[in-house]
Amino acid sequence: MKIAGLMRSAALVTAVALIPATTAGMAQVDGRVGPEFAKLFATYQRVKANYVEPVDDEKLIRGAIDGMLASLDPHSAYIDGSDLQRLETMIDGNYSGLGLSVIMDDGAVKIISPFRGSPAEKAGLKAGDLITHLDGDLIYGGDLDDAVARMRGKAGTSIKLTVFRPGREEPFDVSVTRGVIELEPVTSKLENGNIGVISVNEFSADVGSDVFAAWNDLKKQASGRLNGLVLDLRSNPGGSLDEAVALSDLFLDKGRIVSQRGRARGETLLYDAETVFRGDIAQGVPVIVLIDAGSASASEIVAGALQDHRRALVMGERSFGKGSVQSLIPLGRDAALKLTTARYYTPSGHSVQEGGIKPDIAVPQLSDPDLAKRQKFIMRESDLRGHLVNELGLKDEALETDKAEDPRFKLTAAELEKQGVEDFQLHYALETLRRTTPSAVALRK
Repeated sequence: MKIAGLMRSAALVTAVALIPATTAGMAQVDGRVGPEFAKLFATYQRVKANYVEPVDDEKLIRGAIDGMLASLDPHSAYIDGSDLQRLETMIDGNYSGLGLSVIMDDGAVKIISPFRGSPAEKAGLKAGDLITHLDGDLIYGGDLDDAVARMRGKAGTSIKLTVFRPGREEPFDVSVTRGVIELEPVTSKLENGNIGVISVNEFSADVGSDVFAAWNDLKKQASGRLNGLVLDLRSNPGGSLDEAVALSDLFLDKGRIVSQRGRARGETLLYDAETVFRGDIAQGVPVIVLIDAGSASASEIVAGALQDHRRALVMGERSFGKGSVQSLIPLGRDAALKLTTARYYTPSGHSVQEGGIKPDIAVPQLSDPDLAKRQKFIMRESDLRGHLVNELGLKDEALETDKAEDPRFKLTAAELEKQGVEDFQLHYALETLRRTTPSAVALRK
């Protein structure tokens, strides 16, 4: 998603006036849709005149707008008031709450991913969990914005979530203490063997510069040259398209990074390397990108760019599959339309919509004790009602190949814990880099 301020159309990689004020305004409406607007206006009039209780105009108009956008795709929405403020604070990466990326799925609030280091993650919430009650109140079938507003709140206060986790027979309660979500978009650490790990948790402002600073810090910590880098994009739901381009440009010295194609003028754009950062900051260093089902949008842009240019080996699980761009279009001073306006494509012309990014090496998260039970319930873009269909018409079986068992990955979570391995995917990536020479698989130039 790309944010560029509310005074102009802004592309995000996370309405019309229903009662025209003047005859001239009506004259501008396409004559072919005139009869449909007449139906809408007639419905409005009948409801106003005959509904069992008085209904105010704002409620009816907002309901009509919400219904209109809900018929399009899961990512288009009308945003106003406090909802717009929440979006802006999320873009800034600083707000009070639980630290969850959620979506409404068939009436249920489903977790796409908890942000790393957030109160939600520390409480044990996981991608795919369904939240059914808040403080004992049923929220199933309700409004997503209302549920999100209730989960937000003053830091230090608690809220009880009732959670259904696919693979478990009974729902369970989790009490989470809200915190100030000052997400560190980028964290880094140096592992044995002079292997650097840079985790990107979201694509908020200045992520490209933050990764550049983290790389330089790792070089200072290393005893000698860095021998490898893991770029961890797992459970990263996306953010700014500009920052996805900037991050990709750090590791590419030529070629296309991503393209977006839309129907409206100005929505077809090309983004190339060497426009944000010059050169490859890690030239000669093998890179592995980690992704999972929670890696979406901007994360998929980076993984796809580095994979297509053979600059990195992609490991983990097939990504979420959100290959669309949303534009934030202001409607007055305190409202905006978040509308899907384009699809984006990797350098090779591949659309990640529905199918996501397929890793070069599929590595399951064996450290998760619920992995076997949860695997078949993992949610991706293709599972969302009303999602955009990939132009190639991907078949379900093409999306299931990453679920085949691999004889290399047989250890249980308990066995890994005894070995001191808390994160198998990261462990596998690190071990691969420790075995890698500049001519080996993880550096494929």
